Amino acid sequence: MPGYLLRRAAQGVLVLVGVSAIVFVLTRLSGDPVALLLPERASPQEIAALRDRLGLNDPLPVQFVRFFTEAAQGDFGNSIRFRQPALDLVLDRLPATALLTGLSLALALLLAIPMGVIAALRRGSWLDRALMSVSLLGYAVPTFWLGIMLILIFSVRLHLLPPSGFGTPSQLVLPTVTLGIYEAALLARLLRRGLVDTFAQPYIQTAHSKGLGSLRILVVHAMRNAAIPVVTVFGLQLGSLLGGAVITETVFSYPGVGLLVVQAIGQRDFPIIQAFVIVSAATVVVINLLVDLTYAALDPRIRDG
Repeated sequence: MPGYLLRRAAQGVLVLVGVSAIVFVLTRLSGDPVALLLPERASPQEIAALRDRLGLNDPLPVQFVRFFTEAAQGDFGNSIRFRQPALDLVLDRLPATALLTGLSLALALLLAIPMGVIAALRRGSWLDRALMSVSLLGYAVPTFWLGIMLILIFSVRLHLLPPSGFGTPSQLVLPTVTLGIYEAALLARLLRRGLVDTFAQPYIQTAHSKGLGSLRILVVHAMRNAAIPVVTVFGLQLGSLLGGAVITETVFSYPGVGLLVVQAIGQRDFPIIQAFVIVSAATVVVINLLVDLTYAALDPRIRDG
């Protein structure tokens, strides 16, 4: 197991190197930030001076080596717009996004586990079909559309919840529900499928024949095996929620890192974009390592192998 984790850690480093190269190239292809920073009547001398100050006159290979060397030390340069270290700006906004992500995942599990379990226990019944239809609808609805509908209903029409902002629990409700419903729909379907397959296994039938209670069989035996694919997707979705938060935070004007990077993209603020992507990639790498450790805890065969 230690050797396996070391190999995965080395793969994670290679992933970060590849992501760094991709984000560097794509940001340079998106356009020239100087055009947004200077007035239209700026002289060629002013344009050249600003490009030189930002290091944009150097050849791309030179820019990339400088970027990668500094990024490896945690220095992504200063934001073109805010004139502050880009990494500090991203990390300052990250707790708000982490709070939204954590609440959304908690809501998703709170909804998905009972939905998946009930649907599996009542397989083929009207309740199973109803729950899976609801989950399919929740998975198919785009998060930006759901967020707008929630604002129109609960903020504009009913005046029950604030449509935007951050600082009070009520301001977290709508964005949490928007992200949580999508995640719950996917996890419920996976858990239901895993439990149905597990219930058909011989060892479950043996447990029933020995007189074990249904609740004990479900919790001790069935859930452990059915949880493995759910854990896999849960880990992947935890990373992808950072991407989903970009849309949700924009809809609700939520001051997290997602809203920050959307503004940075519009202003071609390369340092913030690069810092956000690298931090997101590092988060996904760490989550994947934690998922691997969870596999070993759920299934001893994986640990022994």
